[in-house]
Amino acid sequence: MSDLLAGARVDSAVWDRFPDYVAVVMSVTNLRPGPCTDHSETLLAAAEEYARSVVGEGAAHDLAEVAVWRDAYASFGVKPREARSSVESLLRRADKGLPRIDRLTDVYNAISVMHQIPIGGENLAAYLGPPQLVISDGTDLFDTTADGERIEEAVPAGEIVWKDDSGVTCRRWNWRQCVRTRLGEETEQALFIIDGLGPEAKARAQDAADALVRELQVDAPDLAVEMIVVESVPR
Repeated sequence: MSDLLAGARVDSAVWDRFPDYVAVVMSVTNLRPGPCTDHSETLLAAAEEYARSVVGEGAAHDLAEVAVWRDAYASFGVKPREARSSVESLLRRADKGLPRIDRLTDVYNAISVMHQIPIGGENLAAYLGPPQLVISDGTDLFDTTADGERIEEAVPAGEIVWKDDSGVTCRRWNWRQCVRTRLGEETEQALFIIDGLGPEAKARAQDAADALVRELQVDAPDLAVEMIVVESVPR
């Protein structure tokens, strides 16, 4: 196992508040990147239909797998009008159409919707050190854009974030990813993080990871995958 995966960690303070949380972290190489494909389009269309069927006449946050993230965000002071988990955002958009971005992003977004679980994708070549899920102490900076310009935002103390040795890679657990490690049409190696929280968190995260690998292999049969499950140790 690579040092990066072996060093993946969740701060004990996060587990104190969310003892059922589990992360599946995958290092994937030999990817075939590029723009949207027929395969990614088929997956997104299936995900849109799935979202319509499970949400029905209700709202995405009525689903237990989504509601648990609303509660988690509220625990560190984030209201729905300010930010939503990535899976809720996708489910809310599905009725009018999910975004078409690039092959890799479209595939993991589709799997996220169909498994009702947040998934993040990072450019492994730009990642520095192992992934860490921590509660920010207020000194962290986040690399993003505003009005077309690249800026660094201060992260409020108490916010749960993913970070590497260089800085925050994803704010508000799985809300928004930084510019530095963003996937693109040239990405050939990626780090995927699947955030499991709530009902059957570990089983759903592992199922989503397996589905993601299968779908990535459609256009990249020589895919190489390393995977680790990071979960709380009973005390």
